[in-house]
Amino acid sequence: PRSVLAASPQVGSYWDISHESLSLFRLLEPRIEILVLGTGDRVERLHPAMLKQMRECGIAVEVQDTPNACATFNFLTSERRMVAAGLIPP
Repeated sequence: PRSVLAASPQVGSYWDISHESLSLFRLLEPRIEILVLGTGDRVERLHPAMLKQMRECGIAVEVQDTPNACATFNFLTSERRMVAAGLIPP
């Protein structure tokens, strides 16, 4: 089902993205297949260990600037993919 969840206020920039902040996405039911992360004004790199952990849980992660992440999320949703988005405002 479609849901909107507010993340912890401790995630204000991509520097704040951690294993703990991504844990919510691993718990969602039905399970998501893709997580689209919008990192603000620019595409930022996440630590490879975080990406690996998500892949091991069966979740692909797409990291983009937030405007493009929104477009990607909308496109994947229109295709009825099991997708979630974590968006940091630009």
